[in-house]
Amino acid sequence: MNGKLIIACVPLVLLLAFIAVVVSIFGNETLAGASQISLIVATAVCLGIGLLRKDTTWSDFEQTLSEKMGSISGAVIILLLIGALGGSWMVGGIVPTLIYYGMQVMSPEWFLVSACLICALVSIITGSSWTTIATIGVALIGIGQAIGYDIAWTAGAIISGAYFGDKISPLSDTTILASSTVGTPLFTHIRYMLYTTIPTFTITIIIFLIKGLDSTPAQPEHMQMVVNALQHTFFISPWLLLVPILTGVLITMRMPSMVVLFLATLMGTLVAVFTQGALLDEIAGTNLEGFSRRLRGAMIVLYGNTNLETGVPHLNELVATRGMAGMLDTVWLIICAMLFGAAMTATGMLDTIMKALIRMVRGVVSLVASTAFTGVFLNVVASDQYLSILLTATMFGPTYKRYGLEPRLLSRTCEDSATVTSVLVPWNTCGMTQSTVLGVSTLVYAPFCFFCYLSPIMTVVAATFLKKKYSLSPNPSPVGEGDENL
Repeated sequence: MNGKLIIACVPLVLLLAFIAVVVSIFGNETLAGASQISLIVATAVCLGIGLLRKDTTWSDFEQTLSEKMGSISGAVIILLLIGALGGSWMVGGIVPTLIYYGMQVMSPEWFLVSACLICALVSIITGSSWTTIATIGVALIGIGQAIGYDIAWTAGAIISGAYFGDKISPLSDTTILASSTVGTPLFTHIRYMLYTTIPTFTITIIIFLIKGLDSTPAQPEHMQMVVNALQHTFFISPWLLLVPILTGVLITMRMPSMVVLFLATLMGTLVAVFTQGALLDEIAGTNLEGFSRRLRGAMIVLYGNTNLETGVPHLNELVATRGMAGMLDTVWLIICAMLFGAAMTATGMLDTIMKALIRMVRGVVSLVASTAFTGVFLNVVASDQYLSILLTATMFGPTYKRYGLEPRLLSRTCEDSATVTSVLVPWNTCGMTQSTVLGVSTLVYAPFCFFCYLSPIMTVVAATFLKKKYSLSPNPSPVGEGDENL
């Protein structure tokens, strides 16, 4: 290992060490500020080294940072809208209604499998893991808690299903990005992913099935207590299910995510105003009367904290909301993560590490393994799923071409690594978002997201056992010809 590579690894090693220390000290409160400070310190070290070695200038860093901040502006707006959506759908009775009816139709033994499959189906249809988790995922978290499941297992099932659907949906932006960056036709890319995605998802379903059959569900008395508490606190009606149904229609119309989330939040707020007036008056907490008081309550639901008394302590925690303000820790973390990513990019340290990985390639298996590792590594360092896909595909494209390998192998490997592991990194935009939305620390749910961390393993396994079928001719095979060139 040369000196330049060792120096390039210093900020990353330092960051991982800091994160390990703050996790041991702060536990579930790590994302409230300790992780952000760790990222800032690692950024300072990275920049200090780069400036002293004259690898970059301050203006170069500022330009890189500006570009990265611009790339996350959409994600920040979506995060704030998700916070408002969560508040309006909870206080509006939409999520409680889903929990109420879900508890009555979902068998406890089959709950984890059902949650995983439902999220997979919704995500395939919508093409968005974020929207799936922010809507149906939140309801499933509630159902799981009500019937006695550990929240980490439920979150693992939800995320595994949502990212499976996101990965293979033709409507998914990550699927389109991976295929278009490499130059693989979209449906050729999706068909080729099935070779690794279906076995991985099958293993995931089997694990959740075994866990479900071996679990001890909540007692009927406890479930009935939750049902009664929901009925007592909220107005429950099948008519409220029209809101998630209409949201699904908007998504299938391929409207922009921001538009869908805004309209879904608006519907939830109107439902709250007309059906949950007593709750809004309670939340308002002032001497105002009539419409002004209810409007104040609705605004607080969208931007602030709400705590409702249901008579069941753990249900109180479930129906509590944080609105847009609850997303600010996540926004802060995203900004600090982009700060670190900009420093690693501007100083050339990220490029140095990537080139070292490419030099390690000695054959098809090591090439696929290096690609998968890079996708995961960039999720850790660059803190952004899209950037991870784009950089991995761009950096390894010439190497795949030199080995005479079809572009779809590269696009599949990018998806098997960069797309699905982003949610496992606490400071990645995906990890931060899903942790905030579901109310579960990334480090708590990560061990149970079996699909997400089995996917990069499966793509290397496929390369290992099928390496004799890969073409290593000087001239790559035309895209789409012969699935036997697996």
